[in-house]
Amino acid sequence: MSIIQVSKLTKRYDDFVAVDGVDFKIDDGEIFGFLGPNGAGKTSTINMLTGLAKMTAGSAYIAGVDCNKDMKKVQQMIGIVPDESNLYGEMSGFDNLCFCASLYGIKKKEREKRAKELLEQFGLTNTGLKPFKAYSKGMKRKLTIAAGIIHAPKILFLDEPTTGIDVESARYIRKLVLDLNQKGTTIFLTTHYLEEAERLCDRIAFIVDGKIVHIGKVDALMQEAQQKHMMQFTIDKDAEKHKAFLEKRFVDYHIKAKNDTTITISSLPMTTLMPIMQCLEETGSTVYEAKRIKPSLEEVFVKITQTASVKTDTRKGGEAS
Repeated sequence: MSIIQVSKLTKRYDDFVAVDGVDFKIDDGEIFGFLGPNGAGKTSTINMLTGLAKMTAGSAYIAGVDCNKDMKKVQQMIGIVPDESNLYGEMSGFDNLCFCASLYGIKKKEREKRAKELLEQFGLTNTGLKPFKAYSKGMKRKLTIAAGIIHAPKILFLDEPTTGIDVESARYIRKLVLDLNQKGTTIFLTTHYLEEAERLCDRIAFIVDGKIVHIGKVDALMQEAQQKHMMQFTIDKDAEKHKAFLEKRFVDYHIKAKNDTTITISSLPMTTLMPIMQCLEETGSTVYEAKRIKPSLEEVFVKITQTASVKTDTRKGGEAS
């Protein structure tokens, strides 16, 4: 059953269209990823769904409630973790959590208990009485997420939750996302990290220039990518020169020099490593390693977003690149 339904959602800032008539549904209990380049419309979409920005046009229903008519009721059901923390620097972590809980009408005794539990859960008990401005980036991110779930929301909106923080904190937050989801929380996640989306999300929507260009299950997207066979060769030097030679011999393959010693080759038909190794050796190259590699979600993302950008450029009258 869909817990979020969005139709023709649009956001304009004067002449600029940030979100251009997007449609999507999110199932109850799903982790839904929203991916796209900077400025694609991800944060503007979250802001409209959470009441931080007004819709220019379109509609959105969250748990059956019309966001245009009763955003206050919607906000009681959702948690919001913005890309930039909205907590107060002079207040302690404990006081920030208690203040956020009070906004949801949680009584003093209960909110203090809940704040202590979350500080312990996030490993922040020893810093709970320190001012928020004294926290590290990772600690700030943890407390911001704790504030977003202080009222145990049914739906959690996470905007770039692991950007700019240390590896250990990012790993903890990813585990937390999965734990929350296993307990029944629906999660709407934006991220720049393709590997993160692949690990966490059930489905992914790609947004480019304010338009959703593709929505699909992660497994299906990966299966589609794996129809293309990829190989990687590590050589001694001059990868760009050897790439040009290979392109003349293997005209149906996509060949790329990743750096001076690495060449990647992708093709739709299955091919063997040996003919390419022999060709490289003919040019005087020493091949140190040859292996097949699994296409990643990044390849899917790049292919989809580049295709969409070409179509957009064509509509605007520009030259397709």
